[in-house]
Amino acid sequence: MTLFSSEKLEQNLAKIKTLLEEHVYPLEKHYMNLPFSEVEDELNKIREIVKEKGLWNPHLSENHGGMGFSLVEFGQISELLGTSPYGHFCFNCNAPDIGNQELLLGNASDYVKQTYLEPLIKGEIHSCFSMTEPEFAGSNPVNMGTTAVKDGDHYIINGHKWFTTAADGASFAIVMANTNPEAENEYQKASMIIVPTDTEGFYLTRNISVMGEENDGYFSHGEIEYKNCKVPVKNLIGNEGEGFRLAQQRLGPGRIHHCMRWIGICERAFDLMCKRAASRALGKGIKLGHKQSIQNWIAESRAEINASRYMVLHTAKKIDEVGAKEARMEISTIKFYVANVLMKVLDRAIQTHGALGITDDTILSFWYRHERGARIYDGPDEVHKTALAGKILKNYGLDIKKTS
Repeated sequence: MTLFSSEKLEQNLAKIKTLLEEHVYPLEKHYMNLPFSEVEDELNKIREIVKEKGLWNPHLSENHGGMGFSLVEFGQISELLGTSPYGHFCFNCNAPDIGNQELLLGNASDYVKQTYLEPLIKGEIHSCFSMTEPEFAGSNPVNMGTTAVKDGDHYIINGHKWFTTAADGASFAIVMANTNPEAENEYQKASMIIVPTDTEGFYLTRNISVMGEENDGYFSHGEIEYKNCKVPVKNLIGNEGEGFRLAQQRLGPGRIHHCMRWIGICERAFDLMCKRAASRALGKGIKLGHKQSIQNWIAESRAEINASRYMVLHTAKKIDEVGAKEARMEISTIKFYVANVLMKVLDRAIQTHGALGITDDTILSFWYRHERGARIYDGPDEVHKTALAGKILKNYGLDIKKTS
């Protein structure tokens, strides 16, 4: 055992690894280049196996049907699951469902929990999170055009959202909308409201093509129009005007989840890179791995992956001990650092494979397409770097928010 581990965690990591090797990895070769809907039935069979083995919902407490791991412990499970694009889905801890589960557990009414959270935890339905808008810069979420106007005991929602991940196939969306546009505090204008996707006025207009791939279901990003979409006021999460507070609450642990998943991707890409370097013959007994450039990439990748892992686990430990608010700077640090390590490791692995690396004959091109957004979503690199630098410089007497 180490500072971040436990006997319980090690035992379950071994079980999860075996399940991935026996059931999940074998699906990739046949289904990876097909729409998600083509493999979903097979994955649902694996989800039943996960339940039977007592590995369902590793992110939740035992009281809520989970395995009772801390964030530090679950982070290491998330890394392992991240080694396959299907891993988190099979264990019911995939984004955006995992973030929505945590959000509803801590803030929803009994009605919302019974109606939406319970079937989500059981894996009977899926959900999505509808916040980003094409007309406004996502790096400044205060600017938002979607409105929710109260009409008796209902809200009438109008707005335009996009990059709503997994909207295709979701039973409900958690929508960020302005309910209090006249509030003096700009961070108290918006609220979060649940909108069932079969509500009249909810229109999934398309699954956005990302680098030439549209896909569907869990692997899709939807564009949505809300046109006089009427939902009951009891679908409100928390109180009116708490949308930004809830968003920050959701994003803290969410960035840990993303970062550990990225490290899992890095480990898989690293393994493929090393295997290629050790086996690719260049002639006259020389292998690709004999070349110093390749050796440098392998050494740098190993160091950067290890550094990323310990940075993320230290951050998770701080969140476990004092909460996400007190770990804001650490969260910003890992978000931009690990996202960049991910891009570097994937690029090196692709380059090591040569022309093969940019084909869909390996899993590398899939991850390059799907994960380039890592440096953008949940706060772009530049915003997190500014936040971190601002905190550091403030300790030296400079407030970067004041220019005069």
